[in-house]
Amino acid sequence: MIVLKSSREIDLMRKAGKITAAARALAGSMVAPGVTTREIDREVRRFIRSHGAEPSFLGYNGFPASVCISVNDEVIHGIPGKRVLQEGDIVSVDVGAFKDGFHGDCAGTYPCGRISEEAERLIEVTRQSFFEGLKYAREGRRLPELCGAIQRYAEGAGCSVVREYEGHGIGRKMHEEPGVPNYVEPRMGRPRLLRGMTIAVEPMVNAGGAGIVVMPDGWTVKTADGKLSAHYENTILITDGEPELLTDPEARAE
Repeated sequence: MIVLKSSREIDLMRKAGKITAAARALAGSMVAPGVTTREIDREVRRFIRSHGAEPSFLGYNGFPASVCISVNDEVIHGIPGKRVLQEGDIVSVDVGAFKDGFHGDCAGTYPCGRISEEAERLIEVTRQSFFEGLKYAREGRRLPELCGAIQRYAEGAGCSVVREYEGHGIGRKMHEEPGVPNYVEPRMGRPRLLRGMTIAVEPMVNAGGAGIVVMPDGWTVKTADGKLSAHYENTILITDGEPELLTDPEARAE
């Protein structure tokens, strides 16, 4: 069941989203050669809690950290640890914050020092595919229009979209209806986007093929061909006009 949010609930989601976006910005600012993924995780957890919220991911279905940090050919759900970031890496950070009963969720992919032209292009294609989808995040439009715009842009740029994982509704629960795939799935039906819907749209784009493998830790997802992957996500509110990004990409950690 799709849950439409009241004006009061939307205000609470704005607060959670603001903290989440600032936590993403903090994580991105820490991406540099010599930094460990565990250090980023620790600082983001401290930041979220200092703002009266809790990390949404910590303990979620047993996930052992506050941030998903995925490097190079890791698509999503990378577990922070002793890994030291190296010059030329690309680093995806996926962050959630839970405050006053509601979640925010967002992700971004960041360069570690100087990166290849291929990596720069992949990051930009992934980010822009989100904004291509956002053009259809309007009251009365059909969900497959949004999903198809992401797919067309990414595949038109010679990349591929991951099929096994998708965006989602969000609110009191981290994952609500509807599912928001990054491609047109005939079985998804044609649900309309309604005012008060809040959805997390998150293209996961591979430089090579769409195939993935899950690592023995049960969490980390990698590309099957070992090529680079990038991830970009924001929490979106459907309004009676322009969609509102509840996780503002321009947010900065305070």
